[in-house]
Amino acid sequence: MQSEKLLSIVNLDKSYGNHHPVIKKLSMDLYAGELVAIIGRSGAGKSTLLHMINGTISTTGGDIIAFPDSDTPQKAHLLKGKALRHWRSQCGMIFQDFCLVPRLDVITNVLLGRLSDTGTLRSLFKFFPKKDVERAIELLEWTGLINQALQRAENLSGGQSQRVAIARALMQTPRILLADEPVASLDPKNTHRVMEALQEISAQNIAVMVNLHSIEQVKQYCSRVVGIASGEIIYNGSPDGLTEDIQQRIYANPAS
Repeated sequence: MQSEKLLSIVNLDKSYGNHHPVIKKLSMDLYAGELVAIIGRSGAGKSTLLHMINGTISTTGGDIIAFPDSDTPQKAHLLKGKALRHWRSQCGMIFQDFCLVPRLDVITNVLLGRLSDTGTLRSLFKFFPKKDVERAIELLEWTGLINQALQRAENLSGGQSQRVAIARALMQTPRILLADEPVASLDPKNTHRVMEALQEISAQNIAVMVNLHSIEQVKQYCSRVVGIASGEIIYNGSPDGLTEDIQQRIYANPAS
């Protein structure tokens, strides 16, 4: 039995002015419980794709349909205001540069994941509901950062910062989690910890989509891989089917 389809992307386009399209007629689906890697050369459109799904970058054409098989499917790319904030709570985002607040302690950074529900003013004065604080503590224990809960974020290592960012995203209880190059600046030990965490998240029936550069990481951790070249999908399937020929097509110089 196939898992629930959480996202359907249909003929998605993105261009900036008169420049060459970044994304061209891209179509794919995303299912609950998947850990999907997006791979390709720098500039292939990987980050743009994730940001369009999350609503931080506008689309030029096509549709991003949230929960297409539900009774209330939505065109996520058209959402604004409160509806967009609600979508972002269902579709969490982990940014490459972590986006933590350096002067705040770790647990407050995690609690900021509830900002859309708590409100900015209440968050500034740390008036978080008890259940949110308990959830933040659970997530810090799960990420192995409970001992750093009261430490300022500016004093964390890169690996620790990324795990805080993951915990913050999970505070939203998302159905979908997007991770934009989450291990690009991490050493092998922290890379393993972060990728294992993403595997555990997908095992909770959450769909995870992650931009990666390493084919080895794709084959070790991911259930599906989508290869993009010049904004178009070259491959969409099992990591085991990622042959040398397909890799060459994905990573070929577009000018050659």
